[in-house]
Formats: sequence, C-alpha cells, structure tokens
Amino acid sequence: MAKYKPTAKKKRLIKAGSQTKWAPFWTVPKKYGSGRRVHPGRHTAKKRSWRRTKLKA
Repeated sequence: MAKYKPTAKKKRLIKAGSQTKWAPFWTVPKKYGSGRRVHPGRHTAKKRSWRRTKLKA
C-alpha cells in the first residue's frame, strides 16, 4: 500500500476495521437470555480478516 493515503480511503479502512469487531458482551443475554452462553462474535454482522478477505476500498 502507498506510503501516503488519501483521507477518504483512510476513513473507509477505519470503518471496515471497526465493523469486524465482536458485538458488545451485553448483547448476548439480551438476544439469547441470561442462561445461554454464546460467544459475542457469533452475532456480528460482517466477519472479515485482513489476511483472508481483501477490501475494495
């Protein structure tokens, strides 16, 4: 990647990076109930890794 990045591209990369994080821990009991133990990454909308899937940014 280029040494100097345009600001618009930086913003797109930042947004894509934040979309791949796990859902907050408090969403688990909200969605499944207090007794169910589920990983918060299970209900994250977009799962992407910088190694696996590249962006068209």
